[in-house]
Amino acid sequence: MTAEPILRLEGITKTFPGVKALNDIALELYPGQVTALVGENGAGKSTLVKIMTGIYQPDAGEITLDGEPVHFPSAHAALEHGITAIHQETVLFDELSVAENIFLGHAPRTRVGFVDWKTLRAEATDILKSMGAPIDPGARLKDLSIANKHLVAVARALSIEAQIVIMDEPTAALSHKEIEELFVLVDLLRQDGKAILFISHKFDEIFRIADRYTVFRDGEMVGSGLMAETDQKKLVQMMVGRSVDQVFPKQDVALGETVLEVKGLSHPTEFDDINFTLRRGEILGFYGLVGAGRSELMQALFGATRPSGGTVTLEGKPALAKSEADAIEKGIVYVPEERGRQGAVIGLPIFQNISLPSLKKTSRNGFLDLAREFALAREYAGRLDLRASSLSQDVGTLSGGNQQKVVIAKWLATQPKVIILDEPTKGIDIGSKAAVHAFMSALAAEGLCVIMVSSELPEIMGMSDRVIVMREGRMAGEFTRDALDAETLVRTAAGIEDH
Repeated sequence: MTAEPILRLEGITKTFPGVKALNDIALELYPGQVTALVGENGAGKSTLVKIMTGIYQPDAGEITLDGEPVHFPSAHAALEHGITAIHQETVLFDELSVAENIFLGHAPRTRVGFVDWKTLRAEATDILKSMGAPIDPGARLKDLSIANKHLVAVARALSIEAQIVIMDEPTAALSHKEIEELFVLVDLLRQDGKAILFISHKFDEIFRIADRYTVFRDGEMVGSGLMAETDQKKLVQMMVGRSVDQVFPKQDVALGETVLEVKGLSHPTEFDDINFTLRRGEILGFYGLVGAGRSELMQALFGATRPSGGTVTLEGKPALAKSEADAIEKGIVYVPEERGRQGAVIGLPIFQNISLPSLKKTSRNGFLDLAREFALAREYAGRLDLRASSLSQDVGTLSGGNQQKVVIAKWLATQPKVIILDEPTKGIDIGSKAAVHAFMSALAAEGLCVIMVSSELPEIMGMSDRVIVMREGRMAGEFTRDALDAETLVRTAAGIEDH
């Protein structure tokens, strides 16, 4: 392996009001190698990426590139030094063409200084062909899939001849096939001599793609080395400062009477003839491939969409919700998969996010009572061990795991009978996953009914009392906890017949 790093960060420190985000951080990136940056949400990974790309300035420390000290006063300065980032949500322009996005800010020019559109399109075509990306350079970015938007971001990195490519959770919204295609591109970048920083919560990806690792915990670098010389258990212990032996801490709960009953629930385009019951204290898992109709079913139970037929009863009473407000009133709440867009109100403080659906409880004579709002938020933030400088902190500044806790706290404060958790641990680290799982188990032990939609087999198998598998909008199978088998679940979800 290459002896000298192309980029070296030493003693990097960054403080925000009330929070030391990074303390004396060190990181090295090597040409032709992938370095995995791992750590819990809130460990400082995103702050470091913003420093490396010129969005934030460090309070202390030094950055050297090819052995020379450098300073990035702006994002443009970092780009000029050959540093580019590919984010989970691509930072490109939907209304521009693919070619325009690839060459944005460094388009080829004619002698008189105008954009040379012919050359721009030709060079964009060449780059996309070299990547094996079947994308029309003239297509509008907004018409592309998430996977193809990532390909455009990679093409942009190649167009500026970037030396360092930062990939921040690039696979979070991709299918297995799209992830395979992305890994082929990572290999292409590696062969081209790029130094790649790969940030992911998915250990199978890290061990497959990375040459080196660096671990952050609570804003500090706690370990680094070669992937070949470590294993998953060691990385987890470094990440969380403890051994997470019990990522799925499910309590044994004596199930009570039937609380929710769904019969023949159908939708014109999304799902058909759904039948199931849910008992007090039960965690019912819904598993299936992307597009199986699970989230659409949950949105119908929550009143966000209207089914075309079927019945829903809750504690023996009709409970087919006409709207979200109606569902909440009846005692059914829904924690969505896209917590940033649908679950939390970015820009509002934590306490207002938590109290939002419970304004009747926190109002007096038609006016909001701030003390009641804070008391309610404090109770539920405490129950979920929410990590924040104060309850007045903007929810948008929290880590993914803590945002998820705010959204769960918001709905628990309404004291529901049924809580639907759609991909409850998507995009959060292993420590936060264990905390969410422990809390989910505690809710069931208190007699709450839990429906959990998850695409993660270990989560489905570790947390469910019973699992319903959906395929193409229909129920393809139902399994009790003692009959759960990973291969059977995958075969059922994919419609593969046993031979």
